[in-house]
Amino acid sequence: MRAVELAARVAPTDVPVLILGENGTGKEIFAHIVHELSLRRDKPFLAINCGAIPEGTMDSELFGHEKGAFTSAYDSRKGYFETANGGTLFLDEIGEMPLGTQARLLRVLETGEYFRVGSSKVQKTDVRVIAATNRDLLRLIRKGKFREDLYHRLNTITIHVPPLRERGRDVELLFEFFIDELVREKGMTPITLDPSGAEKLLRYPWPGNVRELKHLVEKLMILYPGQRITAEILQEHLPEREALLPVVYREKVPPRRLANEPIKDTTLHARIDLLETHLLRIQDSINMLQEMVRQLGQHILSADKGRLLPAAPTEPEDLSLDANERRLIEAALKRYNGNRKRAAQALGISERTLYRKIEDYGLAGH
Repeated sequence: MRAVELAARVAPTDVPVLILGENGTGKEIFAHIVHELSLRRDKPFLAINCGAIPEGTMDSELFGHEKGAFTSAYDSRKGYFETANGGTLFLDEIGEMPLGTQARLLRVLETGEYFRVGSSKVQKTDVRVIAATNRDLLRLIRKGKFREDLYHRLNTITIHVPPLRERGRDVELLFEFFIDELVREKGMTPITLDPSGAEKLLRYPWPGNVRELKHLVEKLMILYPGQRITAEILQEHLPEREALLPVVYREKVPPRRLANEPIKDTTLHARIDLLETHLLRIQDSINMLQEMVRQLGQHILSADKGRLLPAAPTEPEDLSLDANERRLIEAALKRYNGNRKRAAQALGISERTLYRKIEDYGLAGH
């Protein structure tokens, strides 16, 4: 199940959610999705980075403290669980939370009760907890750095946010989304993405994930307002891509190897097998995309009642994705008499994307 769909399905419930993913993949965005689609959307949403809070003050930040509870406690203070009462508390980098605080968090999740630091009075709270981390919690459990019972309590629903390098064409959609967002929020001049630039984005591994892409878009809009972003421009602002595979060294030959015994480079074989697996997945994705394009073309061309699909061409058909995409756009524009808004809706793309593709394929006269 896709991450967005899972977030939408779990949102109306009150169960805890654990979000896993690399740094910069947008885990907090998914926490916002869960909150905004929940019954708590009109209540507070607080995002806390557990890794940024000193260990000695973690309990005070989360649960509050009474006056005089420690040296610098000159006044009583509410904690995040009290401030977010009725709403959602997003605990980012939960793997950095101290073990003692983990035990108190588990009590809140199970009973809704906690104590302020320096107080013996039980406090009640109704907060939905969403936690996130880029660390391997099971490995931390084995090392004694994370409570297993807390892990199972948080792990009721787990959302895995894939890194940007595994999202395919999402990188192009996100590029355009960030353009629209910066135009709307900061009044910046929009830019457009050249096809060569789009391919460059797809080939880049995005070690910084969505955060890196957003910063790149903002930089390009500042430096190249109103311009088309080509692969050459991106080359100047993207670091050199790291090698896909690390350097492989041949294993040393055992001193008593038999004369005719072959040398087994197991590391190299493993890398080759992994590469072949990735190539097969890529081919499967291409085949699936071609089938989707074919079905969409049939839907558009056969929309009129009684209209027959054109006969198969006598010459070999161009099955490239660009050729199929061009034919689909032409067919949609023709069907809706050049109405680009309705054509974009039929094709399932934004008007902005349609305008760009019309320009790319030289279809401005349609």
